[in-house]
This record gives sequence, C-alpha cells and structure tokens, in this order.
Amino acid sequence: MALNHVMSWSARCLRCLGNALAFFVVELDGALIGMVTLDRLASEYPGHVRPEGGEAALGYMFLSQAWGFGYATEACAAALDWFADTLPGEPVVLTSQTANARSTRLATKLGFTEVARFEDYGAEQWFGVRSPVTPSV
Repeated sequence: MALNHVMSWSARCLRCLGNALAFFVVELDGALIGMVTLDRLASEYPGHVRPEGGEAALGYMFLSQAWGFGYATEACAAALDWFADTLPGEPVVLTSQTANARSTRLATKLGFTEVARFEDYGAEQWFGVRSPVTPSV
C-alpha cells in the first residue's frame, strides 16, 4: 500500500514538471534539508479556486531531522514572498492530507485558509488558498 502511494505521488509529480514555476533547494550549513516548489495546478486535479484551474500550488518536503525548527516556515515564506513579487495578485493553493497536522498548521501559519476537503490518494485532503495581499492606499 505505501509503495503504491509513493508511486502514484511520483507519477503525478512527473506529469507536473511542465507546470513548474519555481523549485527552491533548502540548505543548512551546506547540507540539503528540504525543498519548496511552486507549480501550476493542472485542471484535472481536485481543488481549485478558479474554474479554469492553473493556480500556483505550493509544495514542500523536508528531512525529518529538520522538522520542528521553523525551517519549513522560513523557506516557504521566502518562496511565497518571491512569488508575490514575481506574479503579484496571483492566489496560491496548497493541498495536504488532513491527517498531517504539522502540514496543515504550517499552511495556516503561512496565511492559507481552508476552502475545501476532498478525497485523493486514498485519504481526506485539506485544500487551502492564500489570497494575494492588496496594498492599502
């Protein structure tokens, strides 16, 4: 079961490569500890805030040894700042299994708001959106 889940995830990620907006490698003292990605979410995948799809989707993966130190928060915030400067006014979406409490807490900390839940990969998914900040006049 776990191998099928990994294979399914890998196959989906490979299909998304053409939609890549940014890929950030996260290092600590010269060693890789994680990565942050921003990709265009293809219309055939569940979870969208626009009818035509194509939203920017934030993804991240960190070594378990790097969990709990704020590295993911810092790296994702930097990636989101880069995105906001590069494509101002664009919303960003994020999907995580609801069972992954750390990931959904991180999403909330980064300013994502839950807008839906749905079934995918054999588990309930949390879907959130981070709306662009409108500058005050």
